[in-house]
Amino acid sequence: MRFYFIIFGLPVISLIWWCWADRQLIKLAVRPTWRLALGCFVIIQLIAYGWLTMSRFNSELHPGPAILIASAYIWNLLAVPLAGSIASAAIFFSLISSLRRRLKSHRAAPRPAALDTGERPLARSPDDLGDAPTTQPTLWTRRQILAASVVAIPPAFSIAATGRALYQVQSFRVRDIDVPIPNLPAALDGATIAHLSDIHVGRFTNGTVLRAIVDATNALRADLVLVTGDLIDYAISDLPTALDAVRKLDARSGVYCCEGNHDLFDDRNEFEQQSRAANIGMLLNESASTRVRGVDVQLLGLRWGSNLNVRNAGLEENIPGLFKQRHADVFPILLAHHPHAFDSAVQAGIPLTFAGHTHGGQLMLANDIGPGPLMFKYWSGLYSQGASSLVVSNGTGNWFPLRTFAPAEIVHITLRQARTA
Repeated sequence: MRFYFIIFGLPVISLIWWCWADRQLIKLAVRPTWRLALGCFVIIQLIAYGWLTMSRFNSELHPGPAILIASAYIWNLLAVPLAGSIASAAIFFSLISSLRRRLKSHRAAPRPAALDTGERPLARSPDDLGDAPTTQPTLWTRRQILAASVVAIPPAFSIAATGRALYQVQSFRVRDIDVPIPNLPAALDGATIAHLSDIHVGRFTNGTVLRAIVDATNALRADLVLVTGDLIDYAISDLPTALDAVRKLDARSGVYCCEGNHDLFDDRNEFEQQSRAANIGMLLNESASTRVRGVDVQLLGLRWGSNLNVRNAGLEENIPGLFKQRHADVFPILLAHHPHAFDSAVQAGIPLTFAGHTHGGQLMLANDIGPGPLMFKYWSGLYSQGASSLVVSNGTGNWFPLRTFAPAEIVHITLRQARTA
């Protein structure tokens, strides 16, 4: 119910803000072209949002050009809440200001009425009118400037953020992380792993950027390539493209994957069947063994829970059965889309876990301030507890086009023997 309230509530808020903003422009007596421009902007956003919503429920519909998709996301999920907040604050302060003026007028002493002496002012001759000062154009008051700013900020923010987003969805970084592990087999000291997560093949990750991700990963020449879920963004029709990209990934000791929640939104059964048939190393509550630099390594792939909306990803539902498959004499690595699986890995003594899902917090105010730490215990980078380590990726692709302080990334891990004091 909350999901549908948001879906249908956002365009209503957008329409309410448009009506309010148009009234402000009327009061400011701006040129009609400005009101027309604002109306066209909002209408385009509403049409793009409607088409985007329909394409979400019908994967056969093409979502449209990237600029309209990005603009619809940013306007409705960022700018509209911003516009509503600004408009609400402006109305609140206007009411406070009006109340203060009324209170001030009531406190002022009444002026005595002027006596009517019967005299009337003399009529001025036409010659006298020439002495009157010429009328100067009036400047906007501070209140009018504030009203104009309140109207202009949300569209300006949306346009600027969309321009930034179109650049970001085509870029990513390679992040190098050394992971010290106690009791790491000596032969694995210096072994490398390329970690991809949240590729989200679909609206924003496709074509050129998807090929660049494959090329950059292969250029690392890693011993292992691990993909921790959200291979596709939503539509099962994007899965063949995603599977083809994974097949092109190259690693000396293999490529292994687990599933994420976005993979299952459209058709869980179809995703899992096609992934298994593609032979891409998809592990669904399964394990696989490989040799890395002559050492036996076991990959444990955690399946997403049966309820896609559960915040903990059904960890309690799947972890016990998966961990029973562990071989005591083999170095284990856990692949889990949700990073909170790390707590169970610590208890089980699994030395290394890879996860994603958080997008590094997506819209962070600073490296450690923002949605990441508010929503997740582990949200980006390297974490250690005792002899166990976790690497959380910011995600390699995007479902939402804009990021701040959480760039898309391929994580390049180098395993190191932890030095004892």
